[in-house]
Amino acid sequence: MPKTVGDDFQRETKYIRNASLGGNLNWEKKPEIYKSYPSCKTVKLPSQPREAALLFSKVLQERKSVRDFSAQPLSKLDLAFLLWASTGVQRREHGYDFRTAPSAGALYPIETYLAVNNVEDVEAGVYHYNIKDHSLEEIESGNFGAQLAHAALDQRMCATAPVVFIWTGIFNRSKWKYAQRAYRYVYLDAGHVAENLALAAVSINCGSCQVGAFFDDEVNSVIGVDGVEESTIYLSVVGHPR
Repeated sequence: MPKTVGDDFQRETKYIRNASLGGNLNWEKKPEIYKSYPSCKTVKLPSQPREAALLFSKVLQERKSVRDFSAQPLSKLDLAFLLWASTGVQRREHGYDFRTAPSAGALYPIETYLAVNNVEDVEAGVYHYNIKDHSLEEIESGNFGAQLAHAALDQRMCATAPVVFIWTGIFNRSKWKYAQRAYRYVYLDAGHVAENLALAAVSINCGSCQVGAFFDDEVNSVIGVDGVEESTIYLSVVGHPR
């Protein structure tokens, strides 16, 4: 398949060490984060959800970015739940597996890797989540937390969190159907998966922080992907808040 605008976007937006990451911020020109229509008729909405939605409402209210974690390990049971909740198989219909997060065309281009730092009954190392079998495949043993933290612009939480989720996109899964527009869908799909993880973490009294700033190919090297056909697009750390 010929390389065109979507491929150029993926390549040209990578962070590369020792290259410029952007200009200085001009805070006087910061765009407003809220949009409103002051001249329009306003319909006030109730602030309290109906009883059946209270539990989910509590999860939403408690979700926040957590960057400081205790030394308590994550349990293997909780890790399994987080993997399933973020991107596991939800149901099987008509001979097809549908997952917990939506995907454009049900093509599921997102793959999940883990850098395990401190999980009960799981050795430190880099793993791939086999969704079909709901299992972990060990790619390499050892502690990669410090290496990932350095790759993530020295964000120390990648070394101190019990586990780092690393999401990649296998672009041809979506390009097969959607051509260059597929890149939009791949990033949207990753957002769905990350939000599922963030809310699932709150539901088991854990915290998470999503990470978009990293040197792409340094993370790709940790998990052993080529950065072209498959490349890292998102990270998240998870653990027990301090």
